[in-house]
Amino acid sequence: MSVFSEPALEKKLSELSNSQQSVQTLSLWLIHHRKHSKTIVKVWYNELKKAQVSRKLTFLYLANDVIQNSKRKGPEFTQDFSPVIVDAFKHVSGEGDESCKKQLGRVLSIWQERAVYESDILDKLSDVLLVEKKAKKRPYEEIKVNDDDFATQSSPAEPPQTADLIRALQELENAASSDAALRQRISALPPEVQDTSLLHKVTDKESGERLSRLVEEACMLLADYSGRLAAEIDDRRQLTRTLAVFLQSQRDGLAQNEQKLEVVSRFLCSTRCRLYRINKNKRKKTPIS
Repeated sequence: MSVFSEPALEKKLSELSNSQQSVQTLSLWLIHHRKHSKTIVKVWYNELKKAQVSRKLTFLYLANDVIQNSKRKGPEFTQDFSPVIVDAFKHVSGEGDESCKKQLGRVLSIWQERAVYESDILDKLSDVLLVEKKAKKRPYEEIKVNDDDFATQSSPAEPPQTADLIRALQELENAASSDAALRQRISALPPEVQDTSLLHKVTDKESGERLSRLVEEACMLLADYSGRLAAEIDDRRQLTRTLAVFLQSQRDGLAQNEQKLEVVSRFLCSTRCRLYRINKNKRKKTPIS
């Protein structure tokens, strides 16, 4: 782990990408330097406000990872993020699109489920998203009454797109449970880290410090894996709910199409019968030459 400094943190934040590995790597570095938590939060918030719109959500993913995975070591980050987290949500939500707001809602739902913050902060975060979801007034000229408007009003939630489901399934292919390399690293941890009965081998300060470093590295590795597994569980739960909505929308669409097919079939049948009667009458009226 490199030495902590504000310029070093600013550089790491500037290099932060939206990949899970990038977020988790920086999160582990921040948790390792948790004694600088106040400075870390201050720099994080300043860099968040300066970041490009496309990168702002990644800063909140980082905060989420740090807050959740640092609780085992102490409450520093949970406490130090609390004064700015509402404003950070408001800032990201105000500049992001609908997809961004959905992801913020997902982060908030996880925090509510795990009681990451007190109810007053969670309520303020919820209010931020509710305000953003309120419909904006439109001038009269922009309001067009047509069939599409009524179709939208009749369906409270849009069904997920096939492309979104495919993307979610592909992301799960790289989930923690599929990371064979990481599981191999965990299984290859030194025996003295896993078996307390081997502590008698620590006979001097040097071997004790060496074991302490190994244990700390193992704890960080396991905390990382645990955090990724928790995120994967949330992803799978979300995907299960999304698939249920998608399947129901497909069943509803199939039922509607079957009804339309039945109407068209009846119409074609009646049309054929009418044409048959017309042709029959014509044949009767035609004189025989």
